[in-house]
Amino acid sequence: MSPLPAVRPPGQSSIVVLAIAAFVIVTTEFLMVGLLPALSRDLGISVVTAGQLVTLFAVVVMVFGPVLTASLSHFGRKRLFVAVLLLFAVSNAVAALAPNLWVLAFARIVPALALPVFWGTASDTAARIAGPERAGRAVSRVYLGISGAMLFGIPLGTLAGDLIGWRGAFWLLAALSLLVAALLHQTMPAMASGERVSLAEQARILRCPRFVADVLLSVLVFTAMFSGYTYLAETLERLAQVPAAQVGWWLMGFGAVGLAGNWLGGRWVDRSPLATTAGFCLLLAVGMGATVLLAASHAGLALALAVWGVANTALYPVCQIRVMKSAARAQALAGTINVSAANAGIALGAIVGGLSISSWGIASVGLVGAAIALLAALGAAWVGRIRPA
Repeated sequence: MSPLPAVRPPGQSSIVVLAIAAFVIVTTEFLMVGLLPALSRDLGISVVTAGQLVTLFAVVVMVFGPVLTASLSHFGRKRLFVAVLLLFAVSNAVAALAPNLWVLAFARIVPALALPVFWGTASDTAARIAGPERAGRAVSRVYLGISGAMLFGIPLGTLAGDLIGWRGAFWLLAALSLLVAALLHQTMPAMASGERVSLAEQARILRCPRFVADVLLSVLVFTAMFSGYTYLAETLERLAQVPAAQVGWWLMGFGAVGLAGNWLGGRWVDRSPLATTAGFCLLLAVGMGATVLLAASHAGLALALAVWGVANTALYPVCQIRVMKSAARAQALAGTINVSAANAGIALGAIVGGLSISSWGIASVGLVGAAIALLAALGAAWVGRIRPA
């Protein structure tokens, strides 16, 4: 299939709107991380069991993402993005009303179906706006929504959950989803959609060994990231003895330093995607390991979390752009396959982290994550030996 032509209008303003939407979407996905302790107490379940809601979300994204994105790739982008935000509003309202774990699990399935459609098409749209030479920077601007969610959305949601309960936090997120849907409808111009292309034709990228290797590398990277991040709030409470009312502020600091990682990742990934991946994986290993070793000292803990936060946030756009660059003729599908790969890693990370807590205690999750991050850095060197198609 031929690549879609680069889009000139509506320019950079559309990227800003997409970043705002990304903020809401990432906050919806990861708010659960900050609410795990309170949610587990309220529903009478263990933190490890509640943590599997993160796994459920990730598995749904992984399984259904590529098929849904390929099937909807011909829809107008504005209409598609608005529909995604409306689905997020409904699902957050259902989560707020959930009387038990099963209804809450169902409420997580709806946004999990819509999330990969957004990320695949939003990344592709931003890359088309900017052109191939600046695709990395454009996608990193959309991914500022991730940094914004970690800086404000997730921590403030955690604080709101402490003040008004975890249900109140989901109600606030439902209202915000509606507001952003209205913003998209009012401000984002209609954009040309691609022609309908069969899933089989788009799936030809899976025949490329380098593309498949890049996708597998993303699985490993995100497994490393989320073996620790899924249980970060619990780590701060139990290992570092941070008072529950202050955990949200620590998570906000984690997100704040992530802004630097997002900027650095966007600048460097266009030059050398694999080297940038390896470098940030090494930094991730240092930060996660140091968080455990320095947990007794809040000054040392803050420094370790800063290193972890920079690497963690940088790897989102780095992995997305690396995979999209290896499949230039089907970037929307490639971006969504990477999102599925990332969510496979998120699911594995939540499982691995939960198993390590059950077997060796809360201190183990940072060390296990650091070891996997080192493997990912080695994996990036191995992928570099595979010749692109």
